[in-house]
Amino acid sequence: MGEEKKLGLLSLIALVVGSMIGGGAFNLAGDMALGANSGAVIIGWIITGIGIIALSLVFHNLTTKKPELDSGIYSYAKEGFGSFLGFSSAWGYWLSASLGNVAYATLLFSSIGYFLPIFEGGQNVPAIIGASIFLWTVHFLVIKGINSAAFINTIVTIAKMVPIFLFIIIALFTFKWNTFVFDFWGNHGFSWSSIVEQVKSTMLVTLWVFIGIEGAVVMSQRAKKKSDVGRATVIGLISVLIIYVLISLLSLGIMPREDLASLPNPAMAYVLESIVGKWGAIVINFGLIISVIGAWLSWTLFAAELPYITAKDKVFPKFLAKENKNKAPVNSLWLTNGLVQVFLIILLFSESAYYFMFSLASSAILIPYMLSAFYQVKLALTEKTYNKESNGFKKDFIIGMIASIYTVWLIYAAGLNYLLLTMLLYAPGILLYKWAKKEHEIELADSKLDKFFMIAVVILAVLAFYGLIIGKISI
Repeated sequence: MGEEKKLGLLSLIALVVGSMIGGGAFNLAGDMALGANSGAVIIGWIITGIGIIALSLVFHNLTTKKPELDSGIYSYAKEGFGSFLGFSSAWGYWLSASLGNVAYATLLFSSIGYFLPIFEGGQNVPAIIGASIFLWTVHFLVIKGINSAAFINTIVTIAKMVPIFLFIIIALFTFKWNTFVFDFWGNHGFSWSSIVEQVKSTMLVTLWVFIGIEGAVVMSQRAKKKSDVGRATVIGLISVLIIYVLISLLSLGIMPREDLASLPNPAMAYVLESIVGKWGAIVINFGLIISVIGAWLSWTLFAAELPYITAKDKVFPKFLAKENKNKAPVNSLWLTNGLVQVFLIILLFSESAYYFMFSLASSAILIPYMLSAFYQVKLALTEKTYNKESNGFKKDFIIGMIASIYTVWLIYAAGLNYLLLTMLLYAPGILLYKWAKKEHEIELADSKLDKFFMIAVVILAVLAFYGLIIGKISI
């Protein structure tokens, strides 16, 4: 057996930044402009900034307070709320990671289509074949070992930042205040109802580009030092937040919102092209290709890691706990990339595949995020090491409450349709949960709370299926 090499701070930061700055950053301005004017975008970023910073501090606090929970985001839900919700957190995270890779596949070949028109749009037959080839290339790269894949990701993360910084610098010098403030609130005036709807429209977009904030936490078992996990999460988050705000707001000062919203993927390429000419689009599309490759690699690592560690914890079936000689979770990788392959084929029958897949990936990860935030609140209220009068208790409790409110707000902002579709994906997990319990000979009966959540998931999944049949919900 080969000796496993541990990940240092730089590799962990690169995993966080690399997974967050994927394809979404390059289309962020266009996605935000689809439903919101400048004023609402600013409010959306304020809400997102407060919420996502609180969530990153939750992950930081939990890795500090509970270093023994080194299975990451899944272990917080299990420790706080029992085995079924722990399983559901892992299942939802795995689904989100897999769906995210499908979205990346679409965006990657849409960008390649800028140079090779045969792939135009990213979801035709040649694009799906190309994405499938790339999918299995990444698969065999990760099988070579987690550490080698993480090293490549670090290099890719550094490389893809170059075109993003180039865009920001050029946009700073060409920003037009009058363009930015034109129809600032939309509908030619301020209206609370309009602003709320506009802000809601930005929430899944901003969540999508921040998915990966927990990347270092997911890989915490493979970190050289546990203290690096929290530091990598916070450093990565603050850096990426600044970059995202600049990209979206500067773009609104270069193009009117309606023009920005109508741009093809990736919007950043066409914004830069409008300033400097065709070479700008070429640079950004190259940057996007590098960026998506890096993010796809990161999310393959994350998606494979969760079934592996949950199988070791006797929550997923035993066969997913298998490692190869390079310490790569080989069976988990096969299952993950097999699912991605199935969704890639489904893309041929879907419209607006990128938007749908990233929205569904964002929706699927809300439950793992929410349960982590809830666990922070529970820990602050019940942990014996806390002095209820101390500043530490007050700080952690407030952070947990802010993160909890933010995640609940995200579920509301996502809308009923995405909640129902997410439950359609969560429902089959109940069968896997029961199989794993039987296989591991776990005789502990499900609690009343577990049974309540199982029934609720099944009912919502049935409603989603019925909505799809009668056309009330569309894919």
